[in-house]
Amino acid sequence: MSSDKDWVQELVGIMAKLRAPDGCPWDREQDHKSLKPYLIEEASEVLDAIDEEDMELLEEELGDVLMNVVFHAQLATEKDIFNFQDVAKNISEKMIRRHPHVFADSDASSSEDVERQWEEIKKQEKQERTSILDGIPRSMPGLMRAHKIQKKVAKVGFDWPNEEGPLDKIDEETTELKEALESGDQAHIKEEFGDLLFSLVNLARHLGFDANEALTESNDKFTNRFKKLEVHCKQESMNLDEMTLEEMDAVWDKVKKQ
Repeated sequence: MSSDKDWVQELVGIMAKLRAPDGCPWDREQDHKSLKPYLIEEASEVLDAIDEEDMELLEEELGDVLMNVVFHAQLATEKDIFNFQDVAKNISEKMIRRHPHVFADSDASSSEDVERQWEEIKKQEKQERTSILDGIPRSMPGLMRAHKIQKKVAKVGFDWPNEEGPLDKIDEETTELKEALESGDQAHIKEEFGDLLFSLVNLARHLGFDANEALTESNDKFTNRFKKLEVHCKQESMNLDEMTLEEMDAVWDKVKKQ
């Protein structure tokens, strides 16, 4: 645990210094849009640290996320729009407002009660929204956004009763993708491919797991197997750049069996 020094204000001061006329040239060139990839990257590294159960790494990666928050706040401060204190104030007030069972006299005895109450309060706060799908970030990773959209509409009954519906839809979308491929229309192919992905996410939801997590696990499985393929080829003095696809497939199958 750190000392009583206000390290948050220290960080805010450091960022202001980096953005000052005599500060860092790279930091001075950034704006909200240029920083977008870094926030996504750092948030992803936080998730990796959690999965690895590495608390020391988690502490470090959370700091990198906080630095991104402070950076965006500094950019807004320079234009006299808001500052870091405003960000902290707003989220503090929101958390108090959305937890009346803790900070007021509301009653919520289960997680389901809390979630239901949270959504009701959110509706009152966001009365300008006309659709239950308003507020789902477009920049959210595609598989996660599809899951969120489907979960939202399912709450009002717009959903298949079981996994048979999504399975049939996958067959339908696969057929339409094949037809699009035959047409050669790239825009149509892309559209049908997206529809197929959306249907696969729906099936995953009905089967009780998250499609993004399933794809992450498949990515990990492929990565591990390919690394083993690389090790095998190196041990056998085989150069990947000079191997045919058939030769690589043969090694892949051998690694897969192991």
